[in-house]
Amino acid sequence: MNSATEELPVQIPPPPALTDDTDEGDEGMYEHWRLVADKGQQLLRVDKFIINLIHDTSRNRVQMAADAGCIFANGKPVKSNYRVKPGDVITLMLDRPKHETTIEAEDIPLNIIYEDDAVIVVNKPAGLVVHPGCGNYSGTLVNAIAWHLRDNPAFDPNDPTVGLVHRIDKDTSGLLVVAKTPEAKTKLCAQFFNKTTRRRYHALVWGNVAADTGRIEGNIGRNPSDRLQMSVFPPESEVGKPAVTHYRVLERFGYVTLVECILETGRTHQIRAHMRHIGHPLFADERYGGCQILWGTRSSSYNSFIHNCMNLCPRQALHAKTLGFRHPTTGQEMDFDSPVAEDMAALIEKWRNYTAAARRSAPSAANS
Repeated sequence: MNSATEELPVQIPPPPALTDDTDEGDEGMYEHWRLVADKGQQLLRVDKFIINLIHDTSRNRVQMAADAGCIFANGKPVKSNYRVKPGDVITLMLDRPKHETTIEAEDIPLNIIYEDDAVIVVNKPAGLVVHPGCGNYSGTLVNAIAWHLRDNPAFDPNDPTVGLVHRIDKDTSGLLVVAKTPEAKTKLCAQFFNKTTRRRYHALVWGNVAADTGRIEGNIGRNPSDRLQMSVFPPESEVGKPAVTHYRVLERFGYVTLVECILETGRTHQIRAHMRHIGHPLFADERYGGCQILWGTRSSSYNSFIHNCMNLCPRQALHAKTLGFRHPTTGQEMDFDSPVAEDMAALIEKWRNYTAAARRSAPSAANS
């Protein structure tokens, strides 16, 4: 007999996508049930294996969950045609803990870029937590969405089959898509899992990045000595999960560089960890060492300038600037762009002015 270590739900909801640089645990995914195949288990497709044990769901529902990357075999996501073997551990991972407080609607302002019957695209400000969790049970983006849709009888903020499709950090600003229907969430999650979405971030990083373009590859996993921080491990290692970030230099300011980052994967703190790994932590990123003066002069005036910069933008200088996906209902390709958040835009302009002033003073200094 196959054994289950958790009470089995009667319905499998559409699973979440892989998350973007999230603070919400290991990629924001939590185990909701676990099945262990017994020693006499014959080879059997995982979708059939599951519906043999969970009778109040459909095979199509299970297949959609697998296609979106939330059916796992021995810790790795599998498709619905994966064949279960004796001793296999089959789990369902969702984007929220199995037991959590009820999400209440709260009147929190939202910057909505686009909305229709299926989706909402939101431009999230820095400082707003995306989803309730330990220490943040209210005042989140999810609470704000619940208020915004309070008169929509079809939307239940406590139903995991609707709502957030992906996440960004509390102190990262920029674009997120929210699903208003189960069908929309399932289809959008599949796009994130299959890497067909289009996402670009702007980041201000310490140092003069040598190459105009580059590719960073390295597994990302929890730092064993600091659980709030992610570390980068060799791609060939079995530690962490594979991650790839592409970057392109947009503007150079001598001691810092403005770069565009494109995610090939969506791991926890991926951009922050990868950029630090190559020696260029995000400016003002306290968790990854970006709050120290890492490049520049030792003068008191420069020290004061950096202090003022960090007061101007007191968070990691990271903005989710563009988001593109195929509309889950119409099939139309949709692309959205958001201006860099005001605090980060002011920070960039301050560095731009500082660099221009330094260049103007250089000739006179050379002639003196």
